[in-house]
Amino acid sequence: LAGIATRTENITLASGVTVLSSDDPVRVFQRFSTLDALSNGRAQVILGRGSFTESFPLFGYDMADYDTLFEEKVELFAKLLEEQPVTWSGTTRAALQEADVHPKTESGHLDTWIGVGGSPESVVRTARYGLPLMLAIIGGSPARFAPYIDLYRRATAQLGTTAHPVGMHSPGFVAETDAEAAEIVWPHFKENRDRIGASRGWPPLRRRDFESEIAHGSLYLGSPETVAQRIAGALRTLDVGRFDMIYSSGSIPASARLRNIELYGTEVIPRVRELLAEDAT
Repeated sequence: LAGIATRTENITLASGVTVLSSDDPVRVFQRFSTLDALSNGRAQVILGRGSFTESFPLFGYDMADYDTLFEEKVELFAKLLEEQPVTWSGTTRAALQEADVHPKTESGHLDTWIGVGGSPESVVRTARYGLPLMLAIIGGSPARFAPYIDLYRRATAQLGTTAHPVGMHSPGFVAETDAEAAEIVWPHFKENRDRIGASRGWPPLRRRDFESEIAHGSLYLGSPETVAQRIAGALRTLDVGRFDMIYSSGSIPASARLRNIELYGTEVIPRVRELLAEDAT
């Protein structure tokens, strides 16, 4: 992200998810506040528990403390966001006593979201800290996440915190046609999915399941018009204000990924905005 910051001027520089549970809140804050300085205020951190657990034993954490690790570290990170001397104690890292953490952001606010994959407790925690909610919708119908958005808005109202716009991120890919997009992505998507699934007891991915996910689930793959229509439909269904596409599935060639970025920026995004504007009128 820091490298991208030096070559760009406008785009937001965000993590897909920063696994706070197996990282240190002070170091995460320092890394992203440094990125914020390098990018002139364009940094954004999305904190989450993560769907992979390999980093926990790597850094000496016990999976029995999975919930406590995230709860305590989010609590500390929320204090760090105030950019004032911090006093904190817990069981997962050393205590702090009037510790002043640098660098600070120029704006006084590091843009921070909480990524949630389907835990109601995580949704309520996000509401408790008054942070924006990013839903990781990586399979199945996006409509099944509507109750989480309703829970977030009800929880913020009950807790007296701010209900921010909700975002979602999902996998996808854009090519000139629907068929081309599917043929580019399929072998790499399957290889990646089967590699992960082998350690989790999942059966090999079938082509018909891949195509079903494109047609009815949360794989936004196809021509610019197809992808724009599906994204607009998901935004309408869930009443969310942001969509992030995860476009790199396995070892897709760089040339195809660059073309995907171009089509997404020049055709898909303008078309989604056009479709949503039509709804408003």
